[in-house]
Amino acid sequence: MTSRAPDVAVQRSEAEIEEDVALLAKRHRISTAIVREIMRRSGATDRNVIEREIAKGKARR
Repeated sequence: MTSRAPDVAVQRSEAEIEEDVALLAKRHRISTAIVREIMRRSGATDRNVIEREIAKGKARR
């Protein structure tokens, strides 16, 4: 039996979110404004969710 963390929304500080925005923007070579817009639209701050959305957007180009 594997132990999984419960699905609890973890409150993240503004500094942690901004750090993720900067990291994702640099990694995917897009502007921080685009990363923030994706976060705003999806309502998610989880890095994996944002990266999937970025990949979907790049596939459309």
